[in-house]
Amino acid sequence: MNRRSFVTPDSSSVTADAPPATLRAWWEFTRPHTIIGTSLAVCVLYLLAAHSAGRQSWPVLATALFASLAVNLYIVGLNQLTDIEIDQINKPYLPLAAGSMRYRTAVLIVTVSGTLALVASALQGPYLFATIATIFVIGTCYSLPPVRLKRFPSYAASSIIIARAIVGNIGIQLTFSAALTGHPRLPGSLVLFVLFMIGFVVVIALMKDIPDVAGDRTNDISTIAIRLGPARTLTLCRIILTLCYLGAPAAVWLGVGGVNPAVFTACHAAALLALWIVGVRVDGTDQRAVKRYYMLIWKLFYLEFAAFLAACLVS
Repeated sequence: MNRRSFVTPDSSSVTADAPPATLRAWWEFTRPHTIIGTSLAVCVLYLLAAHSAGRQSWPVLATALFASLAVNLYIVGLNQLTDIEIDQINKPYLPLAAGSMRYRTAVLIVTVSGTLALVASALQGPYLFATIATIFVIGTCYSLPPVRLKRFPSYAASSIIIARAIVGNIGIQLTFSAALTGHPRLPGSLVLFVLFMIGFVVVIALMKDIPDVAGDRTNDISTIAIRLGPARTLTLCRIILTLCYLGAPAAVWLGVGGVNPAVFTACHAAALLALWIVGVRVDGTDQRAVKRYYMLIWKLFYLEFAAFLAACLVS
């Protein structure tokens, strides 16, 4: 592995003399699109669990949301700390790469957020702690040498899928159901949701590397986008999401309970239409166009939580 692919004393010194971070720099450091996704996941799973249990527990929601956001910040912050030189090529607008945040400030944020995530989850109970601790370990192994799973395409994608699609959703569901009813439950509708999200997170994991091809190639980071090329990777992503958007409603019509099939189908039809209308015009070699499309994928990711919530509540 090229030594430049993780932070070194030289790369950390780039931000050692940076001015105090502005509010905008702090916000950019959190990677807002991931914060929104995490917040939606926790809140939607809570609403469904509370609806099923027939009772509320706002302290449980507050603790789970706080711990989830804290571990999210730990992971995205650690990734930026170890990718300063790569981000100066791929994402020069990020605070450490742009020099708008001091290196030691970022270290402090990451250390405090990781600690608070583990402490808060441990105070709530075993399901939340197991969820947060597992995500914490995966995120650490993803970024930090000597493991640094992001060097390997299959391991990198698997890390994101396991953490965000599987452990996060199932663990939070078990946390809420156990707290509200005394018995952890995993309904069939949530299993379908997790399976759908696996496909979605695969696409996010693949697409996020398309604009980063130049920096990843320079720093010997192997990705699917480098191996297949941007255009083929975009096509693969659209195919995967198309299968998800067709397969999930089909499963509901065929018998998965707890989900309104008409609402679920209508939401996915609209999302599939947007995916292809915008996607067929995206040039894989145009970084700005790919980044805009990538953010559309995140918006469709957000929409999925709303669609799942609505279809379950009216079932």
